[in-house]
Amino acid sequence: MRLGVQIPDFTRPAGPADLGRALAEVAGEVDGAGFDYLAVMDHFFQIQHVGPAEHDMLEAYTTLGFLAAHTSRVTLLTLVTGTIYREPGILAKIISTLDVLSGGRAMLGIGAAWNEEESVGLGIPFPPVAERFERLEEALQICLRMWSDDESPWTGKHYQLARPLNVPAPLTRPHPPIMIGGSGEKKTLRLVARYGQACNLFNGPDLKHKLDVLRQHCDTEGRDYDEITKTCYYAFDVGRSGENVGRILDDLGALSELGISVALGGVANVWDVEPLRILGERVVPAAADL
Repeated sequence: MRLGVQIPDFTRPAGPADLGRALAEVAGEVDGAGFDYLAVMDHFFQIQHVGPAEHDMLEAYTTLGFLAAHTSRVTLLTLVTGTIYREPGILAKIISTLDVLSGGRAMLGIGAAWNEEESVGLGIPFPPVAERFERLEEALQICLRMWSDDESPWTGKHYQLARPLNVPAPLTRPHPPIMIGGSGEKKTLRLVARYGQACNLFNGPDLKHKLDVLRQHCDTEGRDYDEITKTCYYAFDVGRSGENVGRILDDLGALSELGISVALGGVANVWDVEPLRILGERVVPAAADL
């Protein structure tokens, strides 16, 4: 099993003046400790279950560019981008740029978007859920077109591109992998089967059922279920001195038995860096054998 770190909150006692240095330190530790992924949320306001909206929140792709400069091996992604936040052609260009400048380490994490509060607050159109899913599918199609050699016009219900030119192309071939976040059985998991190289699910009692639904969609779409990377959100808390390592490994073992191959999530007290070192020394190598 491979592991990844998501940084969900940028509010620190020292405030934003020291944030760049601290973030570079965390990124270097994640990169050096053997994690395979480093992610940030794509939100403009902090989300409620993490903290108040007024907590510090950095724009995701500017931050990933910064992280690319302070790492050398981890895959960089959002967990996940709301499809309505950026025009799809621009999003494809952003991911391409990140891939080129990081040496081929970009991944597109994307979903239909859900946080109406920040959209309304910043004047981002927030259409009904059915339209958001229509836009998500068109965005996936546009990204794949722009990551191909086809510059012919693209026309959909919500987007029209006269010339989907994308130069330079991503370094990753055939294109940067696509992770579609969410566990909706009728739409999201169908889109994973049709377009995705990875899914991202929550660790809950229905996880096995969600994977079974994904397998059914893969059968319908004629897709090999095994070629999709199954990732799961997992919150890492090693404790004050690593006393929770055994429980974490048991949890990861259970996820692996279900078919999850990547556990990715926040790390408690990540700004202290020591939890990352404990994970790197005691969890990352053990998880690789699961």
